[in-house]
Amino acid sequence: MPSITKPKVTHPGLRKNELELTVRDYEGAMSTLCAGCGHDSVTAALVQALWELSVPPHMIAKLSGIGCSSKTTAYFAAGAHGFNSVHGRMPAIATGANAANRDLLYVGISGDGDSLSIGLGHLSHAIRRNVRMLYIIENNGVYGLTKGQFSASADIGSRSKRGEPNTVMPIDPVMLGLSIGATFVARAFSGDKQQLVPILKAAARHRGFALVDVTSPCVTFNDHEGSTKSYLYTREHDLKVTSTDFVPPAPEILATIPPTGHALIPMHDGSLVRFHAVPPDYDPTNRVAVMDYLQQHHDRGEVVTGLLYVDESVEDVHELNNTSHIPLAQLPYERLCPGADALERLQERFR
Repeated sequence: MPSITKPKVTHPGLRKNELELTVRDYEGAMSTLCAGCGHDSVTAALVQALWELSVPPHMIAKLSGIGCSSKTTAYFAAGAHGFNSVHGRMPAIATGANAANRDLLYVGISGDGDSLSIGLGHLSHAIRRNVRMLYIIENNGVYGLTKGQFSASADIGSRSKRGEPNTVMPIDPVMLGLSIGATFVARAFSGDKQQLVPILKAAARHRGFALVDVTSPCVTFNDHEGSTKSYLYTREHDLKVTSTDFVPPAPEILATIPPTGHALIPMHDGSLVRFHAVPPDYDPTNRVAVMDYLQQHHDRGEVVTGLLYVDESVEDVHELNNTSHIPLAQLPYERLCPGADALERLQERFR
């Protein structure tokens, strides 16, 4: 189903940012995701964050791969550039685009399947190269577009819609990023906009690769008892006479994770997800201590949220490679291709 264009009707009382734009100017098409999907909450947080940062929409580049999460790019910043890549290849496309035009704000939207399965190698190398971009993983533990198979982030013991348990160890994108040198790592819950918006703002302004893992429940394929990343939706009718599947609307779950202590957030089936915010004395600059802290709370069944690690001292991909301060896309042809004589002189240095 194609996205539906929103009518451009703006309330005259809406506040404007430094660019004289309202929050409506950072919206996109109408969402076609299931009612209550956590990904739409991420979209709302992104719209708010970009508006508060006063980022010119034409200076934003939105990139995605394949999956429900990758539809998100259609739902914000309609005036931005965009590229929808093949499955798992978005980090490579983002790296190439960033190499050509370093002035844009790159916002990559991916999912746990797109990033942690087929795209794991591409994600890892984008982290290693410290490509300057905001990279969001909308993490729900399932493949929504292909009817609910376990993704690489599904927790052991989590049950699929058919009832079978997952027995394969999950990949934690936060621990993965920390282990290979990520310079900005955060985790949030899609239903806590109060926490998510400032995290996205900080990530967008980071000097390098900013990885934000967002627990974003799937209302359709992760609604079963025992799921650790779900909203429950209730199937009211199960008619075997047709192959039509009915997905009733489910209410969005909203909750605030307190700055101290933890929050037990109930899903519709009564199961609980235990979120824990980092304390005020938490040190996000000590990589080893951060990993120890996360492991301790993971062993208690808690999902730690907040800005987990940051290091602004590491050079980004352009600084590491000493590239032109003028974006390559803006350089004249004569500088991009100086001719055979210049190439010969360059090759002599390597002989």
